[in-house]
Amino acid sequence: MDTGVPRHVLDGYKVLDFTQIVAGPTCTLMLAEMGAEVIKVEMAPNGDPSHLGPFLKDGRSGYFVQHNRGKKDICIDLKRPEGLAIAKELVKKVDVVVENFAPGVIGRLGLGWEVVHELNPACVMCSISAFGQTGPLANEPGFDYLGAAYAGVVSMCGETGSSPYVPMIALGDVSTGVHAMGAICAALLGRARTGLGQHLDVSLLDSYFHYHECGIETLSLSNGTIQPTRSGMHSWYAVPAGIFKARERYIFIIAPLDHHFAMLCRAMGQAELASDPRFKTNADRLTNLKELIATIEGWMQSRSPSDEATLAALKEHRVPHAPVLSVAEAVNHPHLRQRGTVRTVHDQMLGDFDVPGFSLRFSAYQPLQLEAPTQGQHNEQVLVEMLGYAPARVRELQEAGVLVAARR
Repeated sequence: MDTGVPRHVLDGYKVLDFTQIVAGPTCTLMLAEMGAEVIKVEMAPNGDPSHLGPFLKDGRSGYFVQHNRGKKDICIDLKRPEGLAIAKELVKKVDVVVENFAPGVIGRLGLGWEVVHELNPACVMCSISAFGQTGPLANEPGFDYLGAAYAGVVSMCGETGSSPYVPMIALGDVSTGVHAMGAICAALLGRARTGLGQHLDVSLLDSYFHYHECGIETLSLSNGTIQPTRSGMHSWYAVPAGIFKARERYIFIIAPLDHHFAMLCRAMGQAELASDPRFKTNADRLTNLKELIATIEGWMQSRSPSDEATLAALKEHRVPHAPVLSVAEAVNHPHLRQRGTVRTVHDQMLGDFDVPGFSLRFSAYQPLQLEAPTQGQHNEQVLVEMLGYAPARVRELQEAGVLVAARR
């Protein structure tokens, strides 16, 4: 029942979602979390590859559920004329089209920007890719870690003089989805002023490169005399800022500013270290980093009976720090639970389980309770309600294989 009260900030906007795996689905999930009606279009017959796992229970993928909650799902064979016709009719009805195929694929399917703009001049279209729609790398196959490698991010991770490594999370994919979400919302704001949509080109490589907070300008301004590279567990330019081994666990401490370093010295009961010539300035501390690490870890490992005493001293003196938590510890941390950073969701097949919560907070709206669809679950609802198809026609299209619906 329509009460006239918006569910969330994007209530009333319609999104046609041709995305799969993580980057694109992250973008459209965030739009759904803000109240947009998202129609996920899966490519028949197999649909989104994330249906395959990595964790399956009775054939249901938790991976798919996490990234596709709150979406209506239709599964179409876009290579069939009848399937393409359905997609084009839907384009006319929506505010946003999002796709994350390799560059050129959406055009070969018959739904490139020129077609979308002609069908619906007010529509915003967002193309998400690994390396962008243009440039020498545009047509190369791409995944998250490849973007990290090209962006110089991988080169910054690992021990000095040893092999580089990558974080074992979808940092690039998720952040690219967030960048795309922001671009879409800005384009919708622009449309409110002009009445016209536009094409957005959002790439994983561009998003990854954006994460260099100081390496690029340092390299440039030093004319290459400073070459930022991996420095192990400690920052290459700010000290102390790194991971220290305590008695039982690792603790991250960031205290490179002089007043923070003085706080750390007082927490260790060694206030005189703040004026020690070896450690007086950040430059001094960087020169004598090994000695400083040994001093801090020596203090930590002498504490008893556990690391709680160390953490309590750091907290008492307001030293910026954090214990390095495992995934299991983070999931159960009371702060993450209270804020909904970890959220328990319900799935029609998997039941209740934990996922990362919606990271944006709005004072006027509460988080929405969203469930993920099954493949093709909303074929009939979408085609009947949005396009005026007769239910019998939808069944004919399913029998012909133009539409596909998984058994539930």
